[in-house]
Order: sequence, then C-alpha cells, then structure tokens
Amino acid sequence: MGAKEECGVIGLACPDGEQTAQLAFFGLFALQHRGQEAAGIAVSDGQRARLHKDVGLISQVFTPETLAPLHGYHAIGHTRYSTSGSSTARNAQPFLVETMHGPLALAHNGNLVNATELRAELFGRGFALTASSDTEVMSLMLAAGGGRSWEDRLERTMPAWKGAYSLVLIGADRVVAARDPWGFRPLSVGRLPGGGHAVASETCALRTLDCVEVREVEPGEIVTLTHHEMLSRRSMGPAPRQARCSFEFVYFSRPDSDWAGTNVHAVRQRLGAALAAEAPIDADVVVPVPDSSIPAAIGYARASGIPYNDGLIKNRYIGRTFIEPTQHLRERRVAMKFNALGANLAGQRVVMIDDSLVRGTTAGPLVRLLREAGATEVHVRITCPPIAHPCHMGVDMGTYDELVAARMSIEELRVMIGADSLAFLSRAAMLTAIGADGCCDACFTGEYPFPVSDAAAKDAFEAAIV
Repeated sequence: MGAKEECGVIGLACPDGEQTAQLAFFGLFALQHRGQEAAGIAVSDGQRARLHKDVGLISQVFTPETLAPLHGYHAIGHTRYSTSGSSTARNAQPFLVETMHGPLALAHNGNLVNATELRAELFGRGFALTASSDTEVMSLMLAAGGGRSWEDRLERTMPAWKGAYSLVLIGADRVVAARDPWGFRPLSVGRLPGGGHAVASETCALRTLDCVEVREVEPGEIVTLTHHEMLSRRSMGPAPRQARCSFEFVYFSRPDSDWAGTNVHAVRQRLGAALAAEAPIDADVVVPVPDSSIPAAIGYARASGIPYNDGLIKNRYIGRTFIEPTQHLRERRVAMKFNALGANLAGQRVVMIDDSLVRGTTAGPLVRLLREAGATEVHVRITCPPIAHPCHMGVDMGTYDELVAARMSIEELRVMIGADSLAFLSRAAMLTAIGADGCCDACFTGEYPFPVSDAAAKDAFEAAIV
C-alpha cells in the first residue's frame, strides 16, 4: 500500500466546558489513522476562541499542559495528512481567523479542485494569505461572505467550492458541519450521552465518545450543533451523481466504522471473498499485509478454503522520526516496519493479500521478506483494481509518473515485485462488494465526477509563500 492517509475532523458542542477539549482529544485519537503529520484543536466559550496546533502525532501535540487552556463549550479538531499544501506547521488545521462577525475556526477533510482559481480571486480582492492550504481559502471566503449567520454564509459559499469537503467550523456559540453535495468523504453526527452533540469523519470516533443516535451528515447538508440541540438545513441538494470514495472502504476507514449503511470490516471481507472467486490459486496459507488487509484476507481464506495465518508482523510503534536513517536503513524501510514470521511461512505456498498497489515501493520488499522467511511461492492478490489515475479529492496518490499501474502492465508489475503471480480485483466485483450507491472510482477508471483539469498539485501554492 503506497497511498497516504487523508485527514480526520471532529466537532463537539458540550454542556460542560471543562471537558470539551479532552473529548475532542479522545475523538481525534480514534482518527489518528487518517493522518499523522499534524493535529489541532480549537475551542470557543461563546466569546473567545483558543487554538493549539502543531506538527506531529496527536499524543505529541497535546499534553495535559497544552490542553489545560482550551476551555469552551464548543470544539473542533483535526488530524492531518497534507493533500493540498505541504506538511508544515502553518498548514496545520484548524485555521482560526478574527472576522467582523467574530472568531471563526475551520477544519476540513478533502480537496477543492478549483482552489487555485479561488485563491487568485481572493488575492484580487486584496486578501493576504499566509498558508498554502485550501482550508485557508475556505476560511477567508466564509469570513467575507454575506449573511446573518455562519450557516447563511456557508450556504451562500458552498456552491463556489468544487471538490471534496467534509468540514467543521466554530462560530462564537456553535459548531457547524457540512458535507459537499457529491458526498466524497464520510461525516457522521451523534448525541453525546451527557448532553450535547458530536460530529466526526468516522463513526468509530463517535462510538469512542459513547454517542447514540448516530447518523450520516447527508451530502449538501449543513448541521448546527449546540449543547442542547441539533439543527439541519439543506444548503445544496445532493449531486445527481453521488461519489462516495471507494478507497475509504478499501483502505482508509477504520474497520469498525460504518458508512452508507454498511460496516467497513464486512465490506473488506466481501472484497477478499470476491478476489478468491476471481483469482483462485493453489496455495497453503493466506497471509494479510497488516493491518488494513486483515479482513480481506479472512474473506479470501473462507471463500477459498485455504487456511489463514499471520505471516507479517507489523511494528506499530515505529511512527515518524526526526532522525534520518542511514542509507542502509532507508533501503530497508519496509523491514523496519514489518518482520516475517518464519514458523508460519517456511515451505509454504503463500497468498499475500494487500489492499492496493500504488507506487510499488512496498510490495516488492514484502515479497522478498516472505521468501527470505522460507516461502516457496508468493502469490499477490490486491483487493481493488490497478490504480492508474491520480486522485484530486483529498488522497495523495501522486502523479501519473508515480503511479506504477499507469505505465506498467500487470505482468510487468508482477516481475517488478518478484511475485509468482499477481491479480487485482475487478472494478465490477469491487463495487458489488462495497454495495453503496454512487461511488467515485476515478483513480481506477480516470472517469472523474466532474472535469479536474484545473486541479492544483499538492504543493502548487508553495511558491507564493515566503
């Protein structure tokens, strides 16, 4: 797997202002898998907004000392992997600005494909931009928008945004959440057990907070949260063609999350079973690439009758480091993250299940690890079609030059990774396994929900920032 995580957002409106930031921290912790580059929490007590954010993991950014000043009844939080804008502190979210309407803090998951055009328009109107993220563009557009409330300004501004966004914002006395009309990224809302409400990128975060009455924020919907009520309005009707990210089901979302009325773990088991039907092989053991491929490997094993077992052990604590490894360790970066379990592999014909093959930098070293541990054959099975097109909706899948499936045949890919055989799940089988109406699969087909020729590269704004 070579694609990077996206981002995670959370918003809370609580009757107890002493606990709000802590609850946001716990909710963000459940979303850490969606981004490991930066994190932030903004709170409001109805009058004043406070913010703390920095680069690093959530447990590094937030300590009892940094959380202590964050008093307020309303909070939003964000964990970031950069998709638009580089991974610097100035691009960490939420963004907090003072406006003529009071403080505004905003965070979002997604990517605006027309951010370059919108940014130029803001420059033309005399705005000074200090970051290189489309989140800053969205914040300034809202700050300058007309209307009596943040909901009004959001409703008037959303039609100008083209792309994916699941966002949360704080005005002085409320949290407002919204989702783009195409429904690219997940966003769900629930009621907190002690009163108040929460909204988050995934239901796993809401379950961590013991939320009840959990439901999805609908595409084009604006939801307002206060500590005593939740209000909803339709900003825009859902787009005629819905575009839920199929990769959320294949890889990004945590397996204990639900989206589109289905459980992600169950979807991945169906993906594995479909792969066993489409690409059977004579083998002795089915081995997942942990962690995201475990459910699919279970599904493959059940459907094929080949026993499932652990073959790769993941070092979950390697994290990110500021220490640059030696050239030898750089070349062995996969071995830093995985060890092969020789007792389960020696003399075995292995089916290795992985969720995707993006840049091709991981699969080859993993195949070698399995062979070095004694596997006599290694057959690689991928639970989605070849990724041959970039994503412009918030997933850092690189350019055409970086996507190996854009320039290599399946046989060439097999030779490159050193597998005895290689097979990908078909698009039709993948969509059937997902089972949701209206999925975006542009990274597999090149058929985007709308034209993306004006989509900005991840670091396109960097030259303007000194």
